[in-house]
Amino acid sequence: MILTVTLNTALDLTYKVPALVPHSSHRVTEVTERPGGKGLNVARVLAALGHETVVTGFAGGPTGAVLRSMLADLPVREALVPVAGNTRRTIAVADATTGDTTQLNEPGPTVTADEWAAFLTSYETLLQGADAVALCGSLPPGIHVGAYAELIRRARAAGVPALLDTSGEPLRRGIAARPDLIKPNADELARLTGSREPLRATRDARRRGAHSVVSSLGADGIIAATPDGIWQAPPPVKVRGNPTGAGDSAVAGILSGLVESLPWPDRLARAVALATATVLAPAAGEYVTASYEALLPEVKVTAAEHAA
Repeated sequence: MILTVTLNTALDLTYKVPALVPHSSHRVTEVTERPGGKGLNVARVLAALGHETVVTGFAGGPTGAVLRSMLADLPVREALVPVAGNTRRTIAVADATTGDTTQLNEPGPTVTADEWAAFLTSYETLLQGADAVALCGSLPPGIHVGAYAELIRRARAAGVPALLDTSGEPLRRGIAARPDLIKPNADELARLTGSREPLRATRDARRRGAHSVVSSLGADGIIAATPDGIWQAPPPVKVRGNPTGAGDSAVAGILSGLVESLPWPDRLARAVALATATVLAPAAGEYVTASYEALLPEVKVTAAEHAA
């Protein structure tokens, strides 16, 4: 079983408009509603790849009730901890003319000390049956900035590999707890290391405590610094579409490859193919299966350096 943690779950709304024009009224031509938050997106892709997956985190209020009802229709097991506050919404506005997407993210409910304690009790229990855990996304108000570091230490104590995908100070604190893997994007990596040069920044991030670092570089694919070497994997084709959730699909590819004991090049090829197929999907957090299957054998993973 793979456990995904989404402390700041969301109800994802995608609005499609003919053209997004500032300071004007828009007629929405299509609305898509999905369970959201990075870890939920990861879980959805893992389930599609055939892995047993459990999702945990927080959910509350009317939006949380809608979220739970939608998760009941997915092939994942839901173990969300209730909170008094209302689960947030995220809104993606997709411009049909340019193919660009504008994202609006609410902050999320304030989590109390008692609610956090209840989550930790549930998390410890879930770790007992987990082969790996993904810790994903932002922290809701009320959660201390070292929360992910605490969850990583508990996973390490349970012997469960932990992947961290967050940003800012939670990432900085989390990497010091020595996770098995972090998956920053280019901006998160630059803020962590102070460098915009991908290879240098990725190696620097690994020296800060992560066992392995896989960095998402958008249209340039990914670069990974691992104990087995440094690898680069660009997408085989350039695509336009909605990039929301592409990084989460990459996490699912990496994590599933870890659980399946695949060599690093195969994990990275899967991650790039899934991320690219997600950009082509009409809604956040999904991927086009046929595109993924066609892209996977076309991804070329090269060794940038043999000593990480």
